[in-house]
Amino acid sequence: MHKELESFFGLEGKIAMVTGGAVHLGFDAAEALAAAGADLAISSRDIGKAKKSAALLSEKYGVEVLPLSLDQTNPQDVSETFARVMKWKGRLDILVNNAGGGGPAANGNFLGNSPANIAALIDLNLTGVIYCCREAGKIMAAQRSGKIINIASIAGILGRDRRMYARNGMSGQPVEYAAAKAGVIGLTMDLAGYLSPMGVHVNCISPGGTKGPDSKLPPGFVTDYADRTPLGRFGEYGKDIKGAILFLSGSASDYVTGQNLVVDGGFSIWH
Repeated sequence: MHKELESFFGLEGKIAMVTGGAVHLGFDAAEALAAAGADLAISSRDIGKAKKSAALLSEKYGVEVLPLSLDQTNPQDVSETFARVMKWKGRLDILVNNAGGGGPAANGNFLGNSPANIAALIDLNLTGVIYCCREAGKIMAAQRSGKIINIASIAGILGRDRRMYARNGMSGQPVEYAAAKAGVIGLTMDLAGYLSPMGVHVNCISPGGTKGPDSKLPPGFVTDYADRTPLGRFGEYGKDIKGAILFLSGSASDYVTGQNLVVDGGFSIWH
């Protein structure tokens, strides 16, 4: 690779943090950043998983990786965790806000769901992202530089055809999950307007359905989803999100802010 391209995508000397970085898309993001030369912190609600993934990344890529325990729904825990990163390296150049997902409160039965379950899912997927953006934003605004990448979802830009789930014995996506991910996209746009004058870029990535070799999705659902996708397949862990992460983390995206990069094989364009 020519040095000009290395300057666009190389991250040597940068300090990154990936929330929910121990598994799946978060681990993919962490792996892409480590491969590009960044030292990084990865967090998980399960510190054992964070430690295991940190050791794998450090050994494979020769970078420093700090494992952290983080419950991003707890604002004090968020503040203390970012303080640990600052104590470790004294700066933060990149935040990938990936933590979220279904969690124990996930429930596809919206009309019968409890207010507590609804609030818990929104706290995990939206409020916690806001807390992390706030702490990273303080650090990056003081530095006059930084890149925040929020992981949203195509759930935030379209409604689901739940017949695909029902015929494969699945309960379907929680409606409040879609609301939270739409909130992440809105947060990204307005936070970019707020922080960009301070030298901080804010963008988000909206992945489509993604699976790995060990995914336990019903084969019929995998077939139905792939048929509904122009590129004819599910997204794959270990592969499909990494390029988007590198683009938005490096200097290649220095004139990009407030954008939602959809990585879904075209799923959202077919009607």
